[in-house]
Amino acid sequence: MQVVSIGLLGLGTVGSGVIQILEQNASDIQNRSQTQIKVSKVLVRNLNAPRNVQGDFTLTDQVKDILTDPQIDVVVEVMGGIEPARTYILEAFKNGKNVVTANKDLLAIHGHELLDAAKEAGKDLLFEASVAGGIPIIAALKQSLAGNKISEVLGIINGTTNYILTAMSEQGRDYQEVLEEAQKLGYAEADPSADVDGLDAARKLAILASIAFNSRVTVNDVYVEGISKITSEDIAYARELNSTIKLLAVAKSQADGIEVRVHPAILPNSHPLASVNGVFNAVYVVGDAVGETMFYGRGAGSLPTGSAVVSDIIQVVRNLNTNSTASINCTCYNELPIKSEQNFKSAFYIRLRVKDEPRVLATLALLFAEASVSFASIIQKQKKRHEAEIVLVTHPSQESQLREALDSVRAYGKVLSIQNVIRFESGELNDD
Repeated sequence: MQVVSIGLLGLGTVGSGVIQILEQNASDIQNRSQTQIKVSKVLVRNLNAPRNVQGDFTLTDQVKDILTDPQIDVVVEVMGGIEPARTYILEAFKNGKNVVTANKDLLAIHGHELLDAAKEAGKDLLFEASVAGGIPIIAALKQSLAGNKISEVLGIINGTTNYILTAMSEQGRDYQEVLEEAQKLGYAEADPSADVDGLDAARKLAILASIAFNSRVTVNDVYVEGISKITSEDIAYARELNSTIKLLAVAKSQADGIEVRVHPAILPNSHPLASVNGVFNAVYVVGDAVGETMFYGRGAGSLPTGSAVVSDIIQVVRNLNTNSTASINCTCYNELPIKSEQNFKSAFYIRLRVKDEPRVLATLALLFAEASVSFASIIQKQKKRHEAEIVLVTHPSQESQLREALDSVRAYGKVLSIQNVIRFESGELNDD
């Protein structure tokens, strides 16, 4: 039987998972691919570091041992980071090798360059693991849903933030307390900013939107807000509205362009994404033929992410066996404009602290009306003597209209503070 040799760049969490899966499922993988897949060399930083994974492969700290080895057919990059991963992948193509990567940061910034290099070399560049760990969303968009015109992609694609918001919602705890717990459990990094500020989800969304809408989207095109301003009070009010709060990645293809944004969103409990809790991820896709679909699973971890990497390896091997590499690479044949955040449209939740006096609510209604923003519902609660908290839920309006209204609200002397502003998504309150 034919043997395909793999060169693995990196032996951390994901690299170890790849080797474990190839080992424990070797017989099935061999039968499915009609090929013996063998990891022959692995690039590591320190040859003498202790490791939990073993196998019949050679460790090296010299990348040229892999990139220039004529026996290696597929390079698997699981190092992470931009450089030197970008340089290594480009060099792999120059040396006639196919590439599998799990590197979302690299693809979100340099995906176009790498896909062009793969096409020029006539080689595969597959990256299923780069967006949602073990969830097979890239193949679904590129192949299974290829007959559809995709109009909308909504995703919970960061497990750290979903864990934090779930714990806050289910246990009534504060953001900082749950974040510290997530760090102790290993769900959040010592510096959690990439996750909690929405940057990780923005990188993944850029990749998803590019594929879904066949038009290039970079991470710099994505509007981003994090979850650090979400409080237990906001979550309690969302519950009163039969809704929940999630960090949502939103991509929509509309007549005037592509809308791409990552931010906390209030989802009605009836939405399929509302019940995605803990560290789990999910991607909700709407196509004109298939309708609504949802892909759910673990978005990170050694074996879930390793599962996606191995599936790509098997696909490359099948392509090698049929001389069909580079059959599906870059699919960005459109050049659609990216919408400005000023033109986003949604319903809004606005929580205010105000003086508890006559005509305050009437004045607020007038200020919003002057900006063409109307209310769908109002909640008012007295918090202190002569002080009230008001939650305004608006009908859908443009971001620019809301900002005009908020500028007027800030200037109104009876408003003590604007506590929070959160968008609604995919519910009756967001319908036109």
